[in-house]
Amino acid sequence: MKFEIGFDTCPQLIEIPDRNVIGVLEPERVEIPVKGEALVRAAIEKPVGTRRLSEMAVPGQKIAIVTSDVTRPLPSRKILPAILEELARAGVSLGDIVVVFALGIHRGHTPEEMRELVGDEVFEQVRCVDSDPGDCLRMGTTALGTPVDVTRAVAEADLRVCLGNIEYHYFAGYSGGAKAIMPGVSTRAAIQSNHSRMVLPEATAGRIEGNPVREDIEEAIRHCPVDFILNVVLDEHKEIAYAAAGHYIEAHRAGVRFLDAMYRREIPARADIVIASQGGAPKDLNLYQTQKALDNAKGAVKPGGVIILVGSCKEGLGEETFERWMTESPSPAAMIERIGRDFELGGHKATAIALVLREADVYLVSEMPPAFVEKIFLTPFATIQPALDAAFEKLGHDATVLVMPYAGSTLPMVRGE
Repeated sequence: MKFEIGFDTCPQLIEIPDRNVIGVLEPERVEIPVKGEALVRAAIEKPVGTRRLSEMAVPGQKIAIVTSDVTRPLPSRKILPAILEELARAGVSLGDIVVVFALGIHRGHTPEEMRELVGDEVFEQVRCVDSDPGDCLRMGTTALGTPVDVTRAVAEADLRVCLGNIEYHYFAGYSGGAKAIMPGVSTRAAIQSNHSRMVLPEATAGRIEGNPVREDIEEAIRHCPVDFILNVVLDEHKEIAYAAAGHYIEAHRAGVRFLDAMYRREIPARADIVIASQGGAPKDLNLYQTQKALDNAKGAVKPGGVIILVGSCKEGLGEETFERWMTESPSPAAMIERIGRDFELGGHKATAIALVLREADVYLVSEMPPAFVEKIFLTPFATIQPALDAAFEKLGHDATVLVMPYAGSTLPMVRGE
């Protein structure tokens, strides 16, 4: 069997003997009459749990539209025009609108990147800024003690609109919804407080109820209200397959239900070898983002097996603290021991990798230098086929293989577990 596996913008090809393949975890084929911008406009016209945005907005209000940064696949340029048209229906001036890129703890954008994200027309007509963790307002504190620190451009807005895409998140349950505010436009200290609950067993992918991280995120919105969201679910080609607009909980949950129908997939058994890719650019820009594919793949591999993690990582590790933990820790076990007594944002992603390494080997197919990859406890390869050959040599040529071409999005559920 031949497979095309996403790798930056140039997919890699791999051949696997038919007898070894126990499954290919691809999205469920869902019949969608229309896609893309048409879905966005339809969602705006029939919001869930709120009035239309054009009925909420008032001329003269300061309006903040929070959208995703360059590390996310959200097609902001396909969504923003419809949002701006809806605001124009209310008589809102473009001069009263600011588009805020939710950085979390990611790097800032160049002007060229901002233009690419929102499109030429929006970039030239609407003020676009990065969230600024150094200029936040304290709007409250959650019951778990998380400070609700929000970047000034959003905190001082009269009307807040949040955009996002919904996919599985390895400890917040799902992305989208209130995550645009927390952690999207917050401070490192606030994000660290929220994310520190990731070590709790209830903080897992695909779970909302009883998930302490997600519940803390949504409590933050009581202190920084979100007036309207527009969330989308993307297909494997990064096209908009579903859109929901309206209330930050009700519209988000509608998107979650669609995501589960499309991407929560049952597998017959765990495999000896799992090939996992984020699906290519922009999700595999660095290891910090590519790790999401690894975390979903861990639920599909046998103890002692091999995960072949495929991601360009052309920008390296992607986050300073994450890099320090990965490069300075003496062993994966040391990271696991440390996170329990010294939680640090960025270190949490390193620990997530360490937890996988406790159960399986990880072969990383990337553009990073081999010596560096070895230093961070992974086995380096430049292409997938030699990585698979090495896995067969380790586990035997009868080893079973599961292919996850969109591992950051698909959530494996083992039958009977």
